Amino acid sequence: MYKAKEEKHKQILLPHEFFLPFGGQLDSENRWAKLALIIPWYEIEKRYMKNFKNMKAGQVARSARLAVGSLIIQNRCSWSDVETLAQITENPYLQYFIGLPRFQKEAPFNASLMTYFRQRLSKEIINEINELIALEAAKVKKDDDSHNDSSGSNNKKNDSATENKNLKTKESNVCVGHQGKLILDATCTPADVHYPTDLWLLNESREKLEIIIDILHAPLVGKQVKPRNYRNKARRNYLNIAKSKRPGKKKIRKAISQQLGYVKRDLEIIDKLIKTSDFKLLSKRQVKDLQVIHEIYRQQLEMFKSHLHKIEDRIVNISQPHVRPIVRGKMKAEVEFGAKLAISLVNGFAFMEELSWDNFNEGITLIQSVERYLIRFGCYPEAILADKIYRNRDNIRYCKGLGIRLNGPRLGRPSDSELSEQQRLERKDTGERNSVEGKFGEGKRFYGLNRIFTRLSDTSETVIAMQILVMNLGKRLRLLFEYFPKQPYISKYVVVEQSSLKSVTVQ
Repeated sequence: MYKAKEEKHKQILLPHEFFLPFGGQLDSENRWAKLALIIPWYEIEKRYMKNFKNMKAGQVARSARLAVGSLIIQNRCSWSDVETLAQITENPYLQYFIGLPRFQKEAPFNASLMTYFRQRLSKEIINEINELIALEAAKVKKDDDSHNDSSGSNNKKNDSATENKNLKTKESNVCVGHQGKLILDATCTPADVHYPTDLWLLNESREKLEIIIDILHAPLVGKQVKPRNYRNKARRNYLNIAKSKRPGKKKIRKAISQQLGYVKRDLEIIDKLIKTSDFKLLSKRQVKDLQVIHEIYRQQLEMFKSHLHKIEDRIVNISQPHVRPIVRGKMKAEVEFGAKLAISLVNGFAFMEELSWDNFNEGITLIQSVERYLIRFGCYPEAILADKIYRNRDNIRYCKGLGIRLNGPRLGRPSDSELSEQQRLERKDTGERNSVEGKFGEGKRFYGLNRIFTRLSDTSETVIAMQILVMNLGKRLRLLFEYFPKQPYISKYVVVEQSSLKSVTVQ
């Protein structure tokens, strides 16, 4: 059950209206107070309500502002679920940000609910929210003159005109103009997993199977002799190689062969115990692990027989079987384990173009990124700045047909005059393209994009999408109060009067 908290024509609670039992009032210049006034909470709630099939029965769910606000706080500060709740409980500014009307000493929710918030907010919903927040700010450069007009109706007319223009452009598939630059790149968002060697993975599988054997055999104690699985010997064999500084290939291969034998024996024992014991004794987690281990054994046995280290859909972690090895070819880490993320950057704001747990060639995302640029901004970009991997023949032909400049040399041998001009333009493009590398660096150094701690595939995708949203919120907050430090700002969704802090209405 869900009850709407934000109404479209309701005044938003201002910082000085937030009740503090110990006296005083919140500072309107605080970053969380400012951030709360530029987020379209009503639009977020409309999308959040779609997760609830029955709107009238059951326990009342937490509000969309509380759920999304808590996740924004967590990803902006790189806190755990427990630490996020503790900070919200202690900080009145954070309580105001998540929509509470007054400061309370009690925790507003249980830390375990953070997992449900991530499950309800899919990456598609987060991307829609990101579009609402980032699109308006990415158009600031060409809409600067319209900020002097404070009429909400004018904004609505402009928005409807832009939407009609986008629809006509999409239907006719004819370029109505070129404006702006589109920067493309991809990276890996590593998951929080142990570095997966074949020997380590087989040993972990064996240890989990031994626990399952103990559980299934417990009701049969005194009735049936427990099968021998040589767990102590298997452990010694593993440690002999794991603790060696430089074991040779032959020793490693022999150890893998031994662990494959132990895993095979344990799987056969479990198959027999299932017939005589109660399979319901196993938890859902153990049942899933057993299914994953069956596939791991098949993959490892196939690689062992073929003397290869590659296989399709290779599993590298039992608890996170969706994680895949992503070959990046970087000096620091040639292979990373996590999801591959492709983004586009426009005027410093990032948009997710592709997110997949399987490795993919980011060059194939160029055409769809350009089409999305057309839908978002109503025109094609003047230029596309990307790596060499994007410069395949299909992309070059596509960009040439639309009159879009794709950075890099054109096909064929250039003349001497063209060479100097090409080198000058290439240096300029390289400098501008570095902004996307800086965006990845910002996400990985400050917002936790370098290590995703969530365990499920859908919640991990939500966290990745949320971190892009948080980076765009930070960018928008910096730009907003850099250009309009003491002036009223007119947003598509919120009217904020900073000087006098009068009523704020949602349009």
